[in-house]
Amino acid sequence: MTDFRQRALDYHEFPVPGKTAVTLTKPAESSMDLALAYSPGVAEPVREIADNADNAYRFTNKGNTVAVISNGTAILGLGNLGPLASKPVMEGKALLFKRFANIDATDIQVKHRTTEDFINTVESIADTFGGINLEDIKAPECFEIERELIARCDIPVFHDDQHGTAIVTAAGMLNALEIQGKNIAEASFVCLGAGAAAIACMSLLIKCGAKRENIYMLDRQGVIHSDRDDLNEYKALFATPTDKRTLRDAIAGADVFLGLSGANLLGAEELALMADKPVIFACSNPDPEISPAIAHATRQDLIMGTGRSDYPNQVNNVLCFPFIFRGALDVRASEINDAMKLAAVQALAELAKEEVPASVLAAYPGIDSLSFGADYVLPKPMDPRLLPRIASAVAQAAIDSGVAQLSTIPDYTQR
Repeated sequence: MTDFRQRALDYHEFPVPGKTAVTLTKPAESSMDLALAYSPGVAEPVREIADNADNAYRFTNKGNTVAVISNGTAILGLGNLGPLASKPVMEGKALLFKRFANIDATDIQVKHRTTEDFINTVESIADTFGGINLEDIKAPECFEIERELIARCDIPVFHDDQHGTAIVTAAGMLNALEIQGKNIAEASFVCLGAGAAAIACMSLLIKCGAKRENIYMLDRQGVIHSDRDDLNEYKALFATPTDKRTLRDAIAGADVFLGLSGANLLGAEELALMADKPVIFACSNPDPEISPAIAHATRQDLIMGTGRSDYPNQVNNVLCFPFIFRGALDVRASEINDAMKLAAVQALAELAKEEVPASVLAAYPGIDSLSFGADYVLPKPMDPRLLPRIASAVAQAAIDSGVAQLSTIPDYTQR
């Protein structure tokens, strides 16, 4: 057993098993406290909520809660290991919600026979929460699940593997292309991977200005082209009329490589075929599609990002999902729409261009300075400015797009 593996197991087991717990927000020390907390005092808010469901936001924790829900069919890079095996990941998401946005998250693992069973289960419990974060659900079922739950629930439903990945990828990509002197509308993209994250990333990049005709997406069978008859409806959106069939065919002259697939699938030979000043986001975890060492030895003119924290330009969902939910919850948004996602992209991209405070550098021993450039296209997760910038941008976008029930944005700098 490696030292890191043992440390990870010990972290999860001691001093108590797991990573989250319930704490009290009201006193419970006297007989009067108990009378107010439970019988008979609890009857009063019950009556208020029965008269007006919105009163649940006044008298319960609904407005600051998110359910983190999975069926365990696509756990990290480990695959379909079942609902219970996903619990450490869902607890981890709950920890991040609390640490970065002070949101109380509850992890829920669902066993089901059909996709409809899963949808019905989540719909049935949705009123308990202020929002729902779907996690580690395989494609293509995840698309139907999210679409149906958005339609059936009046609280935000957000599949982070899709949209969280897409938002951070888009923010970093916009900055990397700017540094490389490239226009997103003219850049050519190769996306290796055609699952939920890949489809969401390329869909959002199109909304940011990329042209569909400049995109080559590849799955295990190679380039997704218009002559294939084995494509589901989501992959078919990226089918292009071309005679390119392999990664080597597609990547010749490309400006961008986005990897959401598996380890070591991009070789130095393919990287060498790309256009001048390429952007490489190799986001497979824990091992990227090409190692940074090989990539930088092959091309000195590239900008590279990975999913790992031990290399520059980490493409990490924690840069957005806690703050997106914070903004959505605080204005009581009924959904997280495209306007809110694009607002998060812009806020995240712009923050990377600002001077980095000393407190951020202190959180990363060994890093003496950070400034916008090839090794810093995204902010660091410990940047305290992420909460006020992203949450307020998302909240304002919810108000402007008509999905918010409240019109006052909190002063996040006071939190």
